[in-house]
Amino acid sequence: MLRADALTALALAFVGAFVAVLVWTAEIQPIEQPLWMAMMFSVLIAIPLAWRRRLPVVAMVGSSAAYMVGGELGAMELTVSQVVVFLAFYSVGAWCADRRLAFRSRMVLVVVMAIWLVSSGIRGFYSPETGEYGVQAFFSLFMVQVLVNAAYFSGGWVFGDRSWQQAVERETLERAQAEVRAQQAQLTEQAISLERLRIARELHDVVAHHVSAMGIQAGAARRMLTRDPERATTALRAVEDSARTAIAELGTMVGALRSRDESDAPMPTLADLRDLVAAARAHGPVDVEIVGEPRQLSPAIELTAYRVVQEALTNTRKHAGAGARADVRVRYLDDALEVEIADDGAQARTSRAPGLGVGQTGMKERVAAMGGTIEMGPKSRGGYLVRAAIPTSNPAPVRQDLVSSTTGEVDT
Repeated sequence: MLRADALTALALAFVGAFVAVLVWTAEIQPIEQPLWMAMMFSVLIAIPLAWRRRLPVVAMVGSSAAYMVGGELGAMELTVSQVVVFLAFYSVGAWCADRRLAFRSRMVLVVVMAIWLVSSGIRGFYSPETGEYGVQAFFSLFMVQVLVNAAYFSGGWVFGDRSWQQAVERETLERAQAEVRAQQAQLTEQAISLERLRIARELHDVVAHHVSAMGIQAGAARRMLTRDPERATTALRAVEDSARTAIAELGTMVGALRSRDESDAPMPTLADLRDLVAAARAHGPVDVEIVGEPRQLSPAIELTAYRVVQEALTNTRKHAGAGARADVRVRYLDDALEVEIADDGAQARTSRAPGLGVGQTGMKERVAAMGGTIEMGPKSRGGYLVRAAIPTSNPAPVRQDLVSSTTGEVDT
């Protein structure tokens, strides 16, 4: 900025000095002083423009003072010098950050210039040369000077203020755009974090359920391999089935994550509870009870309920001990879907086998994301209870496939 203003000042100083030479040579305008003095004042009036944006008021005062001194001495050409004065005047309106100072300094300069112009007119009226040209010609020239100065100073004032206002609006817009970009970046990071959390939760729900079953069955097979080969073979077959099921569910989940159309890779729903409970019964007794009239729910609600049941049964199998019984209840309330999973494990939860530590957190996050509540903790008479309530929308028609899928599985 300083370099550009300095080059502008040097250019105007050179042009002003050159025009002074032309005016003095052609005698178009009477210059009462030697040529070197006229050239000097042309340079002096232009030099302050080098600071017109850093110190606009100082530049305006310096140029105006040099202009008036040169004009009083009769050593100033009146073309380029006036352009320099009006440019300095404009710069105050466009670049002075103190708007009160900008207004007052320009107002003072306008008043001083007006007084100087009127004073020069009065002195010129009494000059002997005025009589040679005539009073009418003198007043015509004086009015031309008044109108030209009024037009230039008014334009410099209006356009300077407009330039400042546009700069303020542009800065405000750029700041708003920067805030929008920062918010977009923040939202992108949040979306990435939420997606990572969702993927981690899905992986845990799918992998932990089957891998824990595989670990239990593999351990049982190892202990019975020499004593009861037939039961060991059955346990190993269960490990194989769990592995295939895990691979299938992982494939379904990966397909759903890759696909933009969720319909071509559906995730589990309440209709799949029958298969989930059937698989869980291979490790211990599990009873299911459906309370209320089944109805169509949103896929997100059904997926959340399914994952809560799946994780709770996984924890029962991992922590409740051998032969523990689990009861699953699904209640269709008027404005909510409630799932309850209780086991009768005799051991305290604090003494049960350690897990990954994200299963219960995943259940809480899933239910909270749907606006629901979840309770988890030991029961007073032994065992563990998980109860989740998920708000639902208005009731829809009965799900016939869900009714048929639970026939024969209900233990009243």
